[in-house]
Amino acid sequence: MSDSADRPKPAATVLIVRDAPDLEVLMVRRSAGMAFGASAWVFPGGKVAPADADPLWDELSDGSYDHYQRSLRIAAAREVFEESGLLLATMAGNELDAEAFSTFDSLRADVEADPARFLSLARDAGLRLILDRLVPFAHWITPSFEPRRFDTHFFLVRCPAAQIVRHDGREAVDHEWVSPDVLLARRREGQAKLMFPTRLNLEVLGRASSAADAESQARSRTVVTVEPQVQDRADGKVLVIPAEAGYGLTEERMKDVAG
Repeated sequence: MSDSADRPKPAATVLIVRDAPDLEVLMVRRSAGMAFGASAWVFPGGKVAPADADPLWDELSDGSYDHYQRSLRIAAAREVFEESGLLLATMAGNELDAEAFSTFDSLRADVEADPARFLSLARDAGLRLILDRLVPFAHWITPSFEPRRFDTHFFLVRCPAAQIVRHDGREAVDHEWVSPDVLLARRREGQAKLMFPTRLNLEVLGRASSAADAESQARSRTVVTVEPQVQDRADGKVLVIPAEAGYGLTEERMKDVAG
């Protein structure tokens, strides 16, 4: 690429799972006014901010990662907090109970306005981010023909037991804990909008029987980078992804990709 501005922007998104009693994943619905993925059901996530790479995070988070990998996980935890209210953190070595968790909800808008506030929040409250519980799940790069491009790392994590989801009402206008198969069925019936990577990752998640199984499968799977390519065929354009990515599907007509 000729200029750094043309490079896909680093981003992170998170599949938050639980058993209730069957496997469910947290989905949030994006606002109709969003420039990217308007009205789609997505996993919480967003772009990496400069503050996510602050070296001070080394002392406020678990896990041993290089600078880039840590910034991805910080961004994942921050975006989860902004969009769902969930805090992937411990306090004094303990899981956050319902009372402790509720004290942070009013700070979400501040963090959304200034991502650096997330570090201040963690430092002032004595929080430690549990980055080591974020399991790599997938890696997608937006195709080169798209005007807005992201280099997105997907992670999977089990939902903190005592915390309750509250969508932010701005970027995320609704949320739902849902079975992957149920949401995929809604999409087929035209009742839910899913972006292509979201749909395929839901299909992979749906192979698991429980949250523990989903985590085990993610830990044992090799993540293959997917940057879809467009091929011209006699009967129209086709979007192609590598077979080794493990989605089963390797190509789809462009007219069927959206929605």
